[in-house]
Amino acid sequence: MSTHTLSVLVENKPGVLARTTSLFARRGFTIDSVSEGTTQDPAVSRITIVVDADVCPLAQVVRQIGKLVNVLKVVELEPGSAIRRELILVKVRACHDTRSQVVDLVRLFRARIVDVSPEAVTVEATGTRDKLDALLTMLGPFGITELVQSGTVAIGRGPDVLSASPDPAPAPSPVHVSFPIQGESPWPSSSTTPTPTSRPSRAARSR
Repeated sequence: MSTHTLSVLVENKPGVLARTTSLFARRGFTIDSVSEGTTQDPAVSRITIVVDADVCPLAQVVRQIGKLVNVLKVVELEPGSAIRRELILVKVRACHDTRSQVVDLVRLFRARIVDVSPEAVTVEATGTRDKLDALLTMLGPFGITELVQSGTVAIGRGPDVLSASPDPAPAPSPVHVSFPIQGESPWPSSSTTPTPTSRPSRAARSR
């Protein structure tokens, strides 16, 4: 099995998250993380699901998710074309003798300390899964007393936007109108205008 990241745009209504994730439980897939929040449109929420699954069974589940009433769009974010981030809050033992070491380690990983007490510090860190795992490994010897992790959030790279609105229709072809050059007559010349056929006179018809 391999890890896949799905970005699901849904209507911001109660019960949509439960109905979406229940499809994975029916198939026996393991969900690594789920995060949900409103988008720039308050009526639309975005669910990011990280799941371990084979490609073919996952494709079937994705099609079933797309058929749900409140689901607007489902997209799988490829590893090389998306930015993924997670957030952790970790409480570490830090007495007077070890506090400076913990602070230097936190700065090395570009994290920050958000709370300080006489016996511990609380560290906030964001980044990829590999970066956060490395930070926890380094903080482990000091003593981790509490840990909270968020689910993965992801967004595609580049200018492409995952929108719930339908793709815009192609612009109509422009209509080219030719205008006469200055000095030319806007009407066709007499040489190109067909000459109407004259009707024979009544006297000629009588003959």
